[in-house]
Amino acid sequence: MEDYDEHNYNNSPEVPYSMNSDRASIIEKINPDEIVELLRMRLMGKSLDKQTGNWVTNNALKDNAISEIGAWDITNLVLSVSNANTSLSKLDDKTIRKRALGLLESAVGMMLCNWREYKITNTAQFRYVSEIVFSITLITLKMADAEGIRKMITSMYSESKSINEMGSIKSGKKMFR
Repeated sequence: MEDYDEHNYNNSPEVPYSMNSDRASIIEKINPDEIVELLRMRLMGKSLDKQTGNWVTNNALKDNAISEIGAWDITNLVLSVSNANTSLSKLDDKTIRKRALGLLESAVGMMLCNWREYKITNTAQFRYVSEIVFSITLITLKMADAEGIRKMITSMYSESKSINEMGSIKSGKKMFR
């Protein structure tokens, strides 16, 4: 039985996954481009037509829609915090709330100053965009609270290193037999 187990172990991959590719994969998944693009299009009152792959005006979203320039300005503001660097940062709750409120104030100021250009026509629309900006900002910044993602990546790296070292030790045993 020992030969069977040793044979299976030696024929199995030394490391079940590559840390470099897993870490890169996780960081790529944090990439905000997709959510920011989705947010931009939804702010313009559009949704993705799954059959054609094109963004089309959605009648359910059009009443709260803002102009293209408004959607770009607002999502560029959100993009300042919605990125991999922010997610991998070490932020405390006080800093997160201060930053989220600061971004909200900037968005509100931009909408007030540019309400015609952004095609903001009512207070409900104004609140709608404000809530979206605050929510996405707070949620994104909370990913960095207590180093959540950073700790997860570090623990994955440590686990991978341990598995690598065990594999090297096992390979060394076989070599000296």
